Amino acid sequence: MFKLLKYMGSYKKETVLAPLFKMLEAFFELLVPLVMADIIDVGIANRDTGHIVRMCLLMAALGLIGLVCSITAQFFAARAATGFSAKLKRALFAHVQSLSYTELDTLGTGRLITTMTSDINQVQNGVNLVLRLFLRSPVVVFGAMIMAFTIDSPSALTFVVAIPALSVVVFGIMLVSIPLYKKVQAGLDRVLVATRENLTGARVIRAFNKEEKETADFNEKNEALTGLQKFVGRISGLMNPVTYVIVNLATVVLIHRGAIRVYGGRITQGELVALVNYMSQILVELVKLANLIISVTKAIACGNRVQEIFEVESTLSDGAKSVPDKKGEYAVEFRDVSLRYKNAGADSLSGISFKVKPGQTVGVIGGTGSGKTSLVNLIPRFYEATGGQVLINGSPVADYPLAYLREIIGVVPQKAVLFKGTIRSNLLWGKPDASESELERAIETAQAADVVAAKENGLDSPVEQNGGNFSGGQRQRLTIARALVRRPEILILDDSSSALDFATEARLRKAIAEDGGSTLFIVSQRAASIQHADLIIVLDDGAAVGMGSHSQLMESCEVYREIYESQFGKGEKADAV
Repeated sequence: MFKLLKYMGSYKKETVLAPLFKMLEAFFELLVPLVMADIIDVGIANRDTGHIVRMCLLMAALGLIGLVCSITAQFFAARAATGFSAKLKRALFAHVQSLSYTELDTLGTGRLITTMTSDINQVQNGVNLVLRLFLRSPVVVFGAMIMAFTIDSPSALTFVVAIPALSVVVFGIMLVSIPLYKKVQAGLDRVLVATRENLTGARVIRAFNKEEKETADFNEKNEALTGLQKFVGRISGLMNPVTYVIVNLATVVLIHRGAIRVYGGRITQGELVALVNYMSQILVELVKLANLIISVTKAIACGNRVQEIFEVESTLSDGAKSVPDKKGEYAVEFRDVSLRYKNAGADSLSGISFKVKPGQTVGVIGGTGSGKTSLVNLIPRFYEATGGQVLINGSPVADYPLAYLREIIGVVPQKAVLFKGTIRSNLLWGKPDASESELERAIETAQAADVVAAKENGLDSPVEQNGGNFSGGQRQRLTIARALVRRPEILILDDSSSALDFATEARLRKAIAEDGGSTLFIVSQRAASIQHADLIIVLDDGAAVGMGSHSQLMESCEVYREIYESQFGKGEKADAV
């Protein structure tokens, strides 16, 4: 948690001024009981109305100055806390962007979203409260005790007993609460994951009539979180009543002893009132301190969760800083490549070897879960091969700078993702400085010209979040156009035309081939999509069970033949598609 405080570096002035003004407010507040004692012992005792009025005006002035100091402190505290939070979010987002798919899979989307929002907000709230109250409350508590000793030492001994007792309660509850609040945030992660899965998979849940099951699962997670929150809430809830009991008992003792000393003439009535006021100030400040401790406890637990993500390092190290001058004979080469995901019990890919020359088209086909996406994700180095070597232009992918590697490779993933903005802003992701002609060429090649033409503002037409105002096929064509804008050396279409009809898909493949220049990888479960490829790789349970052309595989690969015949029937051809 405390490692995160480096992001407060730009707000050193605010972190000093906020508690300083709060301490000034506390000092002025400590003077009020003395003024009150003077009013009683001098003004009221002597029936001096003028003195009473002067002291009342002084008390009002102290209150006004305290208010100004409080508002100023709040301003600086809020400025430091919000600025710290903004910097922390930017740093965390940048760190998450630097992580590989392996770390993102391990952390999980729910954990990352909760950390980026709820956890950092709790830390921000904790920083704000610390700047405002962390020094003020101790100053008032110990200042009141010191002022009590200046009035009457024997009576002030009550403070010496009460304050340590209160400290034991406050810090004891804090030590118990910190690990529990961490568990609460973990439970919130689980609820968020369940909510996200149900929202994104609502259609699937309804299609299989699983609403009741998912509702029961969500309720179970939610009730577990609720129970944990109630438990830690009960522990934290002990803070206020216990502190009230201790302070009120101390007040009773103080009044009893003070009354005896007033009766004996050792202290005045005004001084006893001042002592009671100081005890009341201690009560108020300790209640504030108790609430501060609860908030700080939450902030520390959440801050530790944020720090845990910062401590996760990417398993992908950047390659050489220079790009190879000459290109090899093969655009892509796999040498006995295997892949095992983190914490997995078995390899997802094993013993994959093939060579692809520049400009060739490679089809990757197989059943669900056979490893098609895993294979193509190794080319742009989204994952690191756990065995063997992946080479591009004759050099291992690990030798390339990641930025250069992602620049020469265009990837269109399975899920077509468009970002809120315009069609133009989405296409410019592929090449920020692309000209109008380059955008139009990519749109034509991706068979998306009719999509753009149908919109009133053409390329400047709005795109809603996740492309909600486009159909599945339109989103896929626009994402393909986005990848084509930069004219990548290697283009990977990972089942990215599944929502297109056969005729549109055929025109798309033809246009990409005529556009020329790119080495094309097509991942598909449709035999028609890849049957014209120069090389077809057939995967089954992570192993390549067949490689070759369509005609070769129809004769030699039973898995490929079964896939083909299941889609077109025995003896039928898909050449016309």
